[in-house]
Amino acid sequence: MKVTVVGAGAVGASCAEYIAIKDFASEVVILDIKEGYAEGKAMDLMQTASLMGFDTKITGSTNDYAKTADSHIAVITSGIPRKPGMTREELIGINAGIVKTVSSNLLKHSPNVIIIVVSNPMDTMTYLVHKTTGIPKNRIIGMGGALDSARFKYRLAEAMEAPISDIDGMVIGGHSDTGMVPLTSHATRNSIRVSEFLSEDRLQQVSDDTKVGGATLTKLLGTSAWYAPGAAVSSMVQAIACDQKKMFPCSTMLDGEYGLNDICIGVPVILGKNGIEKIINIPLSSAEKAKMKESAEGVSKTNGLLEL
Repeated sequence: MKVTVVGAGAVGASCAEYIAIKDFASEVVILDIKEGYAEGKAMDLMQTASLMGFDTKITGSTNDYAKTADSHIAVITSGIPRKPGMTREELIGINAGIVKTVSSNLLKHSPNVIIIVVSNPMDTMTYLVHKTTGIPKNRIIGMGGALDSARFKYRLAEAMEAPISDIDGMVIGGHSDTGMVPLTSHATRNSIRVSEFLSEDRLQQVSDDTKVGGATLTKLLGTSAWYAPGAAVSSMVQAIACDQKKMFPCSTMLDGEYGLNDICIGVPVILGKNGIEKIINIPLSSAEKAKMKESAEGVSKTNGLLEL
């Protein structure tokens, strides 16, 4: 199983590291346009192999897509990171051109590859890959919901003073500060609804904190976060590579599901060897439906800025 990670920045490198440590892939290729950067990251990571106990081969490449040939899964993290005060939507002009070029080059050497999009604005970049590559929709996946859900579970555990392993929860909708729809009504602690432990006001605070999770970190770090995004992608890659049939909320092209069409937005899906194997329809409250509709409108507005 060969995995390519395009972009050797903090998110790409942490993603490659987590994939290697989990030791399910035979090879991870890191590619970047900066001369020697991917090679350096790969060498540094390989020097941890004996210490961390993995046998995955990590190689680096400066913009030579031939080295990515026959990849089963490719992760696109390329693009400029979000800077303080910058919205994901403001990134679209620069990142659209990058993602378009990267996806085209990947498919030249790996025509059957499954693509996971991380670049922001993520839902719109996922939509762009759909519209410009023409590959089946099950092979194009946006990462956002997996990360947002991890942040949601962190905030729920914090509020309940509970171990995160006790918590289950999901965020659907757009991967943006205003587009996320944390499903507090479905969240549980060991199968017991979190509303049994937290007041309505506290749950609303958890939801609000989840929505600005990325912006909060950007303000603290001065750039986008990388550990949790890298871990989220690595979990998705593993679910596909190992045919785990795990459920993740991911950005996927909808054709009538949730009452939406011709849009990529976060909904629960089953990930397996074919990529997205099934879209799961879950019951939403009237308030959640309204928020989902509003989220979709925001994503569609951003999609309208694309030059296809």
